[in-house]
Amino acid sequence: MSNTSQSLFDRGMKVLVEGVSSASRGPATFGGAPRYMSHGQGARLYDVDGRAYIDWMMAFGALPLGHAHPRIVETVTREVARGTHFATALEVEVEVAEMLVSLLPHVDKVRFANTGTEAAMAAFRLCRGHTGRRKIIKFEGHYHGWWDAVLVNTNPLPPTMFGHPNDPIRIPDSSGIPEEAWKDTIVVRWNDFDAIETAMRLHGAEAACVVTEGVMSNMGVIPPKPGYLKHIEDLCRKYGALFYLDETVTGFRLAAGGCAELYGLTPDIVTYGKALGGGLPMAMIGGRADVMAGLEWGKVLHFGTHNAGRLALHVTKTMLETMLENDQAGFKRIKTLGQSMAAELTRVAKTSNRHGMVVQSVNSMFQIFFTDQPEINDFRDFCTHVDRVKFRNFVLRLFDKGIYMNPSATLHSLSAIVHTEDDIKATAKAVAEVLDEMP
Repeated sequence: MSNTSQSLFDRGMKVLVEGVSSASRGPATFGGAPRYMSHGQGARLYDVDGRAYIDWMMAFGALPLGHAHPRIVETVTREVARGTHFATALEVEVEVAEMLVSLLPHVDKVRFANTGTEAAMAAFRLCRGHTGRRKIIKFEGHYHGWWDAVLVNTNPLPPTMFGHPNDPIRIPDSSGIPEEAWKDTIVVRWNDFDAIETAMRLHGAEAACVVTEGVMSNMGVIPPKPGYLKHIEDLCRKYGALFYLDETVTGFRLAAGGCAELYGLTPDIVTYGKALGGGLPMAMIGGRADVMAGLEWGKVLHFGTHNAGRLALHVTKTMLETMLENDQAGFKRIKTLGQSMAAELTRVAKTSNRHGMVVQSVNSMFQIFFTDQPEINDFRDFCTHVDRVKFRNFVLRLFDKGIYMNPSATLHSLSAIVHTEDDIKATAKAVAEVLDEMP
């Protein structure tokens, strides 16, 4: 830890809660002072002491083009001189919406928002308004923003607190959430065909929606079992609930059409964030025309002074154009790089006989789990078998070798188009060295 970062942390602790503006950036995740960053360029982050890091966090997946991509810099430089925000109807708003509707076959109309949490809040309200039902069915370990109704069973828990897999105990993740906020939220074990069938048999006729991450990305990277997401979709059709696919993390990361494309899904409603804005705050709700019509005035309310921010929309447009050009070459590149990084890490894991380590990945997303299990399939597996403290210590050691990942095992790493095979080799080498050095 540099003296400069420690000094900034000491100052920050006097004026900021935990010295930062999100727990994932502060001592709760880092175990002490985080490294304070100065700037980024391409695949590199630079801290306040000028030390460079190969960045595999990429702003939690918000930067598919990497840091300070020349096209993004050009776009922002041009547009900021013409005004930051108008809170009026915009030509670029129509243009980006047209691009998205053309790209996503399951989306007829969109509504722009600012963050994944905000988009999800509007989506849940829309599901309830459209169906006239109240219950929300969500899965253990899945995160859909910090809204009261769904902030249950999203953080790791001691295994003794889970309850029966057919009837998980609902546990709010925060103080200040009244019980009535989540009384209509049903929690189900994920990746379990029988569990969702039971839940739908009991609650499906009252469910406004079933919401799922396409890949479980709030507990590292946990892929769905073959056919599982389609099974959820089919059950929604059977019981009249809306199938809500939350692509906040996976959208414009795993494929141009996200998990819907990857797994052949036709969700009724979707939300996007993170990568959509290319580094600026941007989110969206999308779906079938009849569902989205609920947001028309006088039906389901969704306001926002900063909805469809013009700078963010111009950056979104530039990001999409860059990733889609040359037959979606950008999406193909991050997939190839992510798979290559996961393969290298798996190779390193197999050569290390002192640490139980598995690597799980889907296209551009990957995560290392310190575990004695051959794979992690759900929230209960993660909480029972993944050594989160060891992972944090592992990542903190990687910092000293110029590799930046987030120290929380519940998160994950991602590739961007600016990463290279040399970055992959350097990262694999550093990982091997750290594994040799760790007790």
